[in-house]
Amino acid sequence: MSQISVSNLSFYYDGSYDDIFTDVSFQIDTDWKLGFCGRNGRGKTTFLKLLMNEFEYRGEISASVDFEYFPFTVSDATSNTLDILKQIAPAAEMWEILSELSKLDVSEDVLYRSFSTLSNGEQTKTLLCGLFLRENSFLLIDEPTNHLDMKGRETVARYLRSKSGFILVSHDRAFLDDCVDHILSINKANIEVMNGNFASWWEQKERRDASEVAENVKLRKDIKRLESAARQSSQWADKVESAKMGKGAAKDRKKGLAGTGSKEYKAEQSRRMQQRRKNLERRQQTAIDDKSKLLKNIEEAENLKIHPLEYHARTLISAENLSIHYDENMVLQDLSFSLQRSERIALIGGNGSGKSSIVKLLCGEHISHTGNLSIGSRLKISYVPQESRYLTGNLREYAYSHGIDESLFLTILRKLDFSRVQFEKDINDYSAGQKKKVLIARSLCEQAHVYIWDEPLNYIDVLSRMQIEKLIMAYNPTMVFIEHDRTFCENIATKIVRL
Repeated sequence: MSQISVSNLSFYYDGSYDDIFTDVSFQIDTDWKLGFCGRNGRGKTTFLKLLMNEFEYRGEISASVDFEYFPFTVSDATSNTLDILKQIAPAAEMWEILSELSKLDVSEDVLYRSFSTLSNGEQTKTLLCGLFLRENSFLLIDEPTNHLDMKGRETVARYLRSKSGFILVSHDRAFLDDCVDHILSINKANIEVMNGNFASWWEQKERRDASEVAENVKLRKDIKRLESAARQSSQWADKVESAKMGKGAAKDRKKGLAGTGSKEYKAEQSRRMQQRRKNLERRQQTAIDDKSKLLKNIEEAENLKIHPLEYHARTLISAENLSIHYDENMVLQDLSFSLQRSERIALIGGNGSGKSSIVKLLCGEHISHTGNLSIGSRLKISYVPQESRYLTGNLREYAYSHGIDESLFLTILRKLDFSRVQFEKDINDYSAGQKKKVLIARSLCEQAHVYIWDEPLNYIDVLSRMQIEKLIMAYNPTMVFIEHDRTFCENIATKIVRL
């Protein structure tokens, strides 16, 4: 076992106003299974690229291992998969390659096929296999689940659980819980390393946040009370100081208080009052200092809103013996289901089972099919596509081109953790997660009878996923969605359609 040490790391992109990292220091062990969490745009992928020496930075990163990055760039995708694996891990024996592939439920025949003919899931598994076969390597695994269906995620989680020596960036809570033993978290104010999986880290975070909020309330009350006491002590001190100068002595003598009106008595009383005032002010400043240390890492996940339209009929969509085919290839056969008001249907199935084809068909795309498909008349649909890389231009232009309220659109993005600086950037420069949030924010601005979302959570951070879950549970929109995040499906779906 050895350590990867990060000392006083600072980094910013050219032209950026703010540092991505400022004097960051921490250590991790090379045999950890490390989950890497944080809001979109906080710098997770940037940090992995800093470990790979892709950018110049201030500070020091020291390690006795070689870093390998996933997704691995394949220079020639037309090559046989076996040749690509031999390039990645030249020292690996054939039996080792076959053993690793079997653990990932990948058949031997993929080795003799062109890499480009493999499915996205097969490519993901094959590349992970090759990288883990490299000697003295520490893997930096960036969002491996985006091309994996639910079963594939379970397989890869089981595989990673048998390994050690990696950093895994993922926003899938169940996936992280299944395969990591430490969490590296980029918070609002710092970076922290904690023992445990995501669930235990989140529980500790919630407990710590609640404690800080309670302590903050207590200190605010203390500060208010100390301010009042200090003002009162100040008034008393001023009054005694005035009496010490002789202004109150005559009154005291008339009342028979000559002893207490003496200069020595007044001087001592004045000294005590001044000391009390100083003590109160010191305690007040200490409370203010303590309060300033709190709440810096509490994530403000404001409630989102959606305004679905109510459809006049109970049934919005129904399918009977629906089959979809492309040329002679049957993708889906004899599927029957119906969508009622306030139902949320999750389409569950492996890659290539026809989920996206159903979604496109429901959205009016011309796809060859047989069977009966009935879609309610004048049904308004809001669609979030799976792909977001095509997005470009600024947010205001995007809002105008889609006929949505710009102010509402930007407000939703703010609640999804967009800074105001992001509003001035070209969407093309956003992270993958931020682009996906643009699509979701646009959909939330649209009044629709049914919301159809195709893998909406790809690249989106955990806190935003929780916000979206809370929104759906609060407003009960009618939905059809494809999503491989097991936790999200369990929390949101009212009906499962398995393909």
